[in-house]
Amino acid sequence: MSHQRRLQAFAGHLKTSPEQQICANKDRKSESKEFPGRHGELKWNGWGYNDSKFQLDKDGKASFTGSRYLLSGQTFPKLVDWFLKECSADLNKKSPANPLPDPATLPQPISNEDFLKAISQINVQFTQDAHQRLFHCHGHTGHEIFILRHGKPGRIPDVVVWPHCHDEVESIVKAAVQCNVCVIPFGGGTSVSTALECPADETRMIVSLDMTQMNRILWIDEGNLVAHIEAGIIGEELEKQLQQKGLCVGHEPDSLEFSSLGGWVATRASGMKKNVYGNIEDIIVRIRMVTPQGTVEKSCQVPRMSTGPDLHHFIMGSEGTLGVITEVTLRIRPVPEIRVYGSVVFPDFEKGVACMRAVAHARCAPASVRLMDNEQFRFGQALKGDEGSLFKSMVDGLKAIYLTKFKGYDPACLCVATLLFEGTPSEVAIQQKRIYELAAKFNGIPAGEENGKRGYMLTFVIAYLRDFGFEYYFLAESFETSVPWDRVLSLCINVKECINRKCAELGVRYPPLATCRVTQTYDAGACVYFYFGFNYYGLADPLHVYDAIESAARDEILANGGSLSHHHGVGKLRKKWLPKTVSNVGMEMLKAVKRAIDPKNIFGNGNLY
Repeated sequence: MSHQRRLQAFAGHLKTSPEQQICANKDRKSESKEFPGRHGELKWNGWGYNDSKFQLDKDGKASFTGSRYLLSGQTFPKLVDWFLKECSADLNKKSPANPLPDPATLPQPISNEDFLKAISQINVQFTQDAHQRLFHCHGHTGHEIFILRHGKPGRIPDVVVWPHCHDEVESIVKAAVQCNVCVIPFGGGTSVSTALECPADETRMIVSLDMTQMNRILWIDEGNLVAHIEAGIIGEELEKQLQQKGLCVGHEPDSLEFSSLGGWVATRASGMKKNVYGNIEDIIVRIRMVTPQGTVEKSCQVPRMSTGPDLHHFIMGSEGTLGVITEVTLRIRPVPEIRVYGSVVFPDFEKGVACMRAVAHARCAPASVRLMDNEQFRFGQALKGDEGSLFKSMVDGLKAIYLTKFKGYDPACLCVATLLFEGTPSEVAIQQKRIYELAAKFNGIPAGEENGKRGYMLTFVIAYLRDFGFEYYFLAESFETSVPWDRVLSLCINVKECINRKCAELGVRYPPLATCRVTQTYDAGACVYFYFGFNYYGLADPLHVYDAIESAARDEILANGGSLSHHHGVGKLRKKWLPKTVSNVGMEMLKAVKRAIDPKNIFGNGNLY
């Protein structure tokens, strides 16, 4: 059965008719000054929206601008003190970013005229605008943002192309093969593995294939609880559209507002609520991917197949090296009736990890449970707003007295787990009872819904704080791993010590920030998520120092039994460790698939291999 006939079979659920889906907007112009997407809303050299950032007001207090977030419009009296103490910052030493470069100073595009002619005939929108090419040349590693702010970009794409449907992608890729150009798929641009960085030695025309105009839910099948969705849709928009029908996917990565469905699949992503909804591999039913050899997809849409090695596992984690994902069928669920936040304070990180392990083994984890170490706990306290309420300040003070004086908790050791419960009222009540009873066995004390909500929402603004740090010579990044339970504590301790030791060896003048949290949990282990940063004032080559510290931390992770990555992927940043991770024979298997599917290296972003 053809793809169009399959869509017609679900006509009752289609958002648009099959004819409209084949290709809308046939009258659009190929070369246009009006560019699609949200790029005008987003920072070109930092995280997130232009109207959202941490800044200092005239009184020297930190505040968060805009109106998009829980913290928006609030002032944080303690944040500056935390920044000065924990990050060794100096507000008298500023490192402002370079302005948006003059287009004439950016690399001139390499033009393959045959390819440009071919996509003009497809009538697909494209541009060689210098600033659009700059926007599409990077992800969001600290290294990439530092170069945008303080350096000079290297190789950037030569043309940006926006397809509107699967058929257009097939035509674009066919033209790329015929004309021998390099294609780099682009979704939300949130990669933290330098996956979007253009190979410096690529002499062919580089095409940034921006998928964000392929953002429709093509159909919803409520009877089988699946939805068929174009891969360019941004996570937040996907959830918004589904929730209008009382449904959800539940996949909620930290980058939900900006990352795309196709990017989740290509990197084997994980979300904060994986305990209930699963990781991306758990919710995929079917994938369509366009390769240089044509489209690959399974012939039917069923919950499971035993037909040799699962082709989906060649696609998941392929990171744009084999083709471009165009459409995905996902499992969906009804929106939970209620969601309730919570939190638990533990006397130390060791007790907190032991509780997390017990929760995982008891199979009673709520939608999200995340354990912050003491450094992150102190950061969370610094992000409490100026409530303007004497009574609330007194209550908070009494809670602190109770923990420290009566319970004997050391403020320099205690840590906090944030909780999110979802389900029916009765289900949530049962979940809460089990979690708090388990926590009590490890001296955990309930710390309230507000702390849980704040801790959960901090995930969406913490990258903005990194950009604030950039203004004051503070360079920071995050990285993650998965590790067996019996090595969680030692890995956390050893990686932090490694960061401190390496900073001292490389001449960093100030104590670095090194902090972690346990995020996703499993029967056999957990994901540990690190943040590190340092004041680089006075360093001749801060990027070299930064890269050396991050590389040493990854070596330490592997030496302590951790994985190369849990959900960020490999990209170019971590590919030197991949042979050790999957074995030399495993690498040959991966390369053999690449040679068979893409012998001309059309999808030549340089990731993985």
